Amino acid sequence: MKIYNSLEGIDHVKKTVVALGNFDGVHKGHQELIARTVKAAEAAEMKSAVFTFSNHPRNLTGKGPFVKSILYNEEKADIIKSLGIDILFSVPFTKDILNMRAEAFINELLIKKIGMQEAYCGFNYRFGYKAEGNAEVLIHEGMKKGFGIHVLEPFSIDGQLVSSTMIRKCIEEGRVDRCFKYLGRYYSIGGEVVIGNKLGKKLGFPTSNLIIDESMVSPPNGVYITYCTYEGKRYPGVTNVGRKPTVGEFEKNVETHIFNFNKELYGKRIKVEFLKRTRPEKKFDTIEELSKQITEDCIAARAFHRAFDNEETY
Repeated sequence: MKIYNSLEGIDHVKKTVVALGNFDGVHKGHQELIARTVKAAEAAEMKSAVFTFSNHPRNLTGKGPFVKSILYNEEKADIIKSLGIDILFSVPFTKDILNMRAEAFINELLIKKIGMQEAYCGFNYRFGYKAEGNAEVLIHEGMKKGFGIHVLEPFSIDGQLVSSTMIRKCIEEGRVDRCFKYLGRYYSIGGEVVIGNKLGKKLGFPTSNLIIDESMVSPPNGVYITYCTYEGKRYPGVTNVGRKPTVGEFEKNVETHIFNFNKELYGKRIKVEFLKRTRPEKKFDTIEELSKQITEDCIAARAFHRAFDNEETY
């Protein structure tokens, strides 16, 4: 998959079928939109493409609270590539684009810059100055200029409208067990393992620690049953998200105890997938009480993994 990270770097792109949207999380609704784009491109013998922004447009306008991302751009690109897209346009949303009229957005960016011949978008897709552009504008302009527009109706699962906003809320409220239904994969946090205070190791529960990126959505403090993936292999584990209040007040981080694992991971990249939240983070009166609770957390997590893995086998 060819990736363009700036408008200036785009050259010689002709005849594309394009999926339009923000695609944060690349949830099942996004996946359906992309699948239709790929199928149409193959039928028309054109290149399939996704046109999106590397930063959330609302964060540039300053209207409303900061929108935290579900995926890093690199993670988003990997998922989009796995769906069969030929070209990814992931460009910065700038003030110039913010102030661009809808017609200019279509003519200058979509037609001239990325060679759009046909496009797929969601029912709530907006673009252009003060979000004046929408699906109806695209359809109207397509009739005049000769490109096709296909609008995906609201995508629901079990009566729930699937959206990035809804998934962010699930994560922020600790309902991580619901994410698989809407994403088609587990919600995860990835990054490079950093050195912690090593208390877990002293207690017999060594952990691999990740720093929380404040620009990314994260679950509330608490204990979670998780998988940890390292070098392509997935290991069961249990994870604490929080500040370790029993031993002090630290920056919020993610520390995972990986079962049946004894490798040193400092400086290595891992991915932690969240299956279920079991309890909120708690401040204990003594280290002994904390150690006892960690033991109970591990017993419960191991039992869950055994049952869960058996279910996945069948």
